[in-house]
Amino acid sequence: MNQLENKVALITGGASRPGLGSAIADKFAAEGAFVFLTDIDESGCDASLDVIKNNGGQGAALKHNVTDEKDWDNVFAAIKEQKGQLDILVNNAGISQLGTIDSATSEEYLRVMDTNMHSVFYGTKRAVAMMRETGNGGNIINISSISGIVGIPGNVAYSAAKAGVRLMTKTVAMETAKENIRVNSIHPGLIDTNLLAGAKQENAENWDMFVQAIPMGRLGEPEDVANCALFLASDQGKYITGAELIVDGGVTAM
Repeated sequence: MNQLENKVALITGGASRPGLGSAIADKFAAEGAFVFLTDIDESGCDASLDVIKNNGGQGAALKHNVTDEKDWDNVFAAIKEQKGQLDILVNNAGISQLGTIDSATSEEYLRVMDTNMHSVFYGTKRAVAMMRETGNGGNIINISSISGIVGIPGNVAYSAAKAGVRLMTKTVAMETAKENIRVNSIHPGLIDTNLLAGAKQENAENWDMFVQAIPMGRLGEPEDVANCALFLASDQGKYITGAELIVDGGVTAM
């Protein structure tokens, strides 16, 4: 317990429950961090914060469109005003858009790239600047996907964005390593979240086949990803940067 005591964390995409952002926020708050939870869904973000506070944690909720740089400036201004530091950024906000190279439209592709990749650039750039200003190092954790490591048919825009996040992570990690700003990515497979529920509906007739193809034979839980994020954010991962942590039940081992 208290692995993140006196730390300040920013976690994007925290409204959805069950979701990766809310699970990570719950975990970080339980370990002593003050959590800034953001989402474009303001009421959902407030509800997630209520859960944290009801469990004895501390934090604040902010409405945040991660595709808007001005919103990023507003969020970082609020963090600086309220806490004066940022120790951990988790770039988690994202959307799913299924589509092959034939069916995906330019508008869909750009929407996915703006939300899933460009937002990571906006957040990482500002987090590095703030962490350098305070001079205490820091942690940036980017939620990518196994779609950023292996090709998955019908996922062209999502895969492109998540692969971009993977290599952006490694590049920034090399640029900031000597300042003790660690930058890593997590690559979930099929995790039982609200985001996955939409994919299940769209592929209902093939869903059992998808799950059975996972070597462990089941979906992952949001807490599985949250535990990995805690490991990377805490001193347990103090010598890890530029890494990609795969949480997929063995899918990419095949």
